[in-house]
Parts: sequence; C-alpha cells; structure tokens
Amino acid sequence: MITLYTAPTPNGYKASIALEELGLPYEAKFVNILAGDQKQPEFLAINPNGRIPAMVDRDNGDFAIFELGAILIYLAEKTGRLMPSDVKGRSQVIQWVMFQMAGLGPMQGQANVFYRYFEEKIPAVIARYQNETKRLYIVLDKRLADREYLCGDYSIADIANWSWVRSHAWAGITIDDLPNLVRWHKQLAERPACKRGVEVPFKLDLDEKSMAQGARTLLQR
Repeated sequence: MITLYTAPTPNGYKASIALEELGLPYEAKFVNILAGDQKQPEFLAINPNGRIPAMVDRDNGDFAIFELGAILIYLAEKTGRLMPSDVKGRSQVIQWVMFQMAGLGPMQGQANVFYRYFEEKIPAVIARYQNETKRLYIVLDKRLADREYLCGDYSIADIANWSWVRSHAWAGITIDDLPNLVRWHKQLAERPACKRGVEVPFKLDLDEKSMAQGARTLLQR
C-alpha cells in the first residue's frame, strides 16, 4: 500500500493520475496547504521541503519520496510502465518531465500567483509570467506536431505536463491558437485515469474569491 499526501493542485494531480494509470493500491491523505498542514512536523518528516505531494511506499520499508519528478520516476521504475526501459527512450521521457519541473510548473505557478492571487495587480509582472508560460506551451505544441504523445507512447512526461496545461485558463492564458496542444489536451482529458486522478483527494467546495483569499494567506507564511 502507498500513502499519498496531496492536495488539489497541478502538482498533486500528477501523482494521483500516475497512481490511477498504474492501478497501484494507494490511500490519499488530504494536506490542507491553506491551513499550513505541510509545515507541521509530521509532514516535514516525510518531505523536509514542506511541499505537496509526498508519498510513502509501505511495501518498500516505509520509503518516503518527495519532489514530483522523483515520485513519477519512482512509480514508473517500480512498475516498469509509463517510461521506456531503453536508455534513449528513458532519457527522452525524463527530459520532458524536467522541462515541466524546471520550466512550465514554476512559470505557470508564478502566472497563477500574480494574475489570480496577488492582491496588487502588476501588469508587467503578470505579462512576464504569462508570456513565458505561453512560450513553453508553444514548445509543447511544436513537439506534438508529428506525434501523438510527447515521447512516443503515453508516459509520465504527458502526465507531468498535462496536469499544468489543463489549468491554463486559471493563469489567464489561452491555448486555442495551438492546435496540437489542444488535441493532446483533449485526448488526455478523456482518459479515465486522468479523470479519476484530478478528483483526488476531493474537489474543494470554494468559490474563486475564497480560493484567492486562502492563497494570499498562504503566500504570507
């Protein structure tokens, strides 16, 4: 049994989608990041960086894993699925996972913060992060021009990137002018495991104003 400590965010969804795709038995535990649960000692013992998600594999000596790229690679290697076994294919998948971890996630995360949550609206800052996120979307669109998925077969690279692309509107960004990205996005959105994964642990029953206020409170910690 795997225990997943998560919250309904793009990073949280990546882990739950992967677990759903792989059919691994797991228990999801909600971490209320707006209340600061991720800073409590019991969570920091699993992830000293105090971020969700984190995971404990009870079948592997209560082995704790944090950082989303590491979680996805661990699950792929544990099952022998969602990542090729050959060196070249494995490297390509990891490259596109790192593309998301180092580029798309941080840039779109900042776009979310300044467009949606930050109380003071600073147009130049909002444009800076939205434009960089859009540039990264264009990179994905070009990559998908001649292939169904990012690295041949469906993989953790698709899971990692889709979990952020699916929330493009929340950052105030359109993808309507990127047909390859739109096609891929819609295709993944119809996957049963993706549908289940984004429902884990549950949908927060909060309106946009409440979410923004909670996020601003979180930013002040």
